[in-house]
Amino acid sequence: MFTVFEKSAYPLPLDYSRVETDWRREGFSFGIFRDPPGQQWIDFTHDSDEYVVVAEGRLWIEVGDENSVCEPGDLVRIPRQVSHSLKTLSSRGSVWLYGYGYWEY
Repeated sequence: MFTVFEKSAYPLPLDYSRVETDWRREGFSFGIFRDPPGQQWIDFTHDSDEYVVVAEGRLWIEVGDENSVCEPGDLVRIPRQVSHSLKTLSSRGSVWLYGYGYWEY
């Protein structure tokens, strides 16, 4: 299988185009999300697999029964149909990159 939370997967300062290139090579989409302080996304599931990379701020992320406080450069792998939640911890909000696609299992 794979590791859900990969700390410092991408070097800082974060190069958005590198992340996008990596993901598109795997057939994943690429998007940018900006959240205000305290924003929460609770118990989401998707029909596709998802990547998340923290670009700015700190996020608490839960994937299934695992959770971690994630910081810029951290990569999170969220398998399809697995419940996940996210909360922005930073007083200035957060920016995170996301992409949807399918991994080979």
